Amino acid sequence: MAVVGSTLGAFMAVLNIQIVNASLADIQGAIGAGIDDGGWISTAYLIAEIVVIPLTGWLSQVFSLRNYLIANALLFLAFSVACAFAANLGQMIVLRAIQGFTGGVLIPMAFTIVITLLPKARQPIGLALFAMSATFAPAIGPTIGGYLTENWGWQYIFYVNLVPGALMVGMLWFSLDRQPMRLALLGKGDWSGIVTMAVGLAALQTVLEEGNKEDWFGSPFILRLAIVAAVSLSLFVWIELTSSHPLLNLRLLVRRNFGFGILANFMLGTALYGSVFILPVYLARIQGYNAEQIGMVLAWTGLPQLVLIPLVPYLMQRFDVRLVIVTGFALFAASNFMNVHMTAGYASDQLFWPNIVRAIGQALVFAPLSAIAVSGIEQENAGSASALFNMIRNLGGAVGIALLQTFLTKREQYHSNVLVQSVSLFEEATRSRIERLTAYFLSRGVSDHALAAHKGVIAIALRVRQQAYIMAFSDTFFLLGIALVIALAATLLLKKPGRIEAGGAH
Repeated sequence: MAVVGSTLGAFMAVLNIQIVNASLADIQGAIGAGIDDGGWISTAYLIAEIVVIPLTGWLSQVFSLRNYLIANALLFLAFSVACAFAANLGQMIVLRAIQGFTGGVLIPMAFTIVITLLPKARQPIGLALFAMSATFAPAIGPTIGGYLTENWGWQYIFYVNLVPGALMVGMLWFSLDRQPMRLALLGKGDWSGIVTMAVGLAALQTVLEEGNKEDWFGSPFILRLAIVAAVSLSLFVWIELTSSHPLLNLRLLVRRNFGFGILANFMLGTALYGSVFILPVYLARIQGYNAEQIGMVLAWTGLPQLVLIPLVPYLMQRFDVRLVIVTGFALFAASNFMNVHMTAGYASDQLFWPNIVRAIGQALVFAPLSAIAVSGIEQENAGSASALFNMIRNLGGAVGIALLQTFLTKREQYHSNVLVQSVSLFEEATRSRIERLTAYFLSRGVSDHALAAHKGVIAIALRVRQQAYIMAFSDTFFLLGIALVIALAATLLLKKPGRIEAGGAH
């Protein structure tokens, strides 16, 4: 009951990243936010979430796991509802930040409960449930968000948390053992590590979220934040390696399976969140889909996982866990390589099979990768392992989205420059096309010949830019495939764990 309740909480916390992204335009219009400023509605949540994840292991010891988890679950639900009543951008940013700070607790706590409360033989079943939050939630988020926004209004993307949230709180209330709080640990806390980590991660996340929009290091704001992030995170690593009571045990990273598992998990986060970001942008910008239509396309990366993920513990029992992970990464990579030859007519029908292959790959990866990475982790290091594993995946997602935004812009510029060289007035095909378009616009009521010719030139320019964008999107899918090949290579370096019994590593 504790495992189901906590993984339900993790599912909602991850869902609230993507479900809001699908409805961002509607929220921006309702609260009077500009396109650029409205991005902070998502950024505030992500920054708070990534900062709190590393703190959860320590704070759950201070306040007891039961008190800390239930309190944050209740606060998460309260601030979810409060977001629906935000009257302006300032209020929404503050409320989303607090929602992220409380929701971020639910993700690593669910992972910790799985690897500490379940017997080894049952852990993969718990990890399969947790995979629903890690891979299924990002895929299904736009579907739920798009449907609710188009049919009920954007406020319902926040109200939707209430029913499963009440179930989650009830399950946690009755299943988790009461433990005494250890408030004395506050005085022994690694406060210098906490401050440097919080400042560094917040600055880094802001750089990644806003960098492309602000022209990266051409912006003094981004440059200063990047320096703050580099200095703070360097100090954090030094403090953690020299402190007698570190917030996080970074020495876990030198363990072979955990270290390579973290690398594979980082690349998984890059591809997982990157693909969920890039597909809606493509469908909206090139195909003109609305939020609900985009959600219907992405549903095929989510729904098959409901069937497949429960079967993964059985596969872990029958086959070498590394083989299951490699197969998953290979399929996930293949799904991206299937999209590298896109055309203007590449829409929902053409995306169906790549999305199905992607769903199978994602379903096969997460639970086995989690199991092999944390195999052999001691009880006292479970909190650090959980925090690092989940933080790195989210950080991979932030890096992936930032990289893809910049890559898409640069590749569109490159392809535009190449195409424009072939679309010249010195070319007979171009002159012939302009003449046909001029005749078309004259037949549609444009009386002035020069104006009709000008409209024809604009139509050609728009078509060239559309083709450049389509080629750039194809390049981004190729880049995502390469990221997953790197993850696959890291998997091959994992050491074979002991025998799996009923899906559990010994």
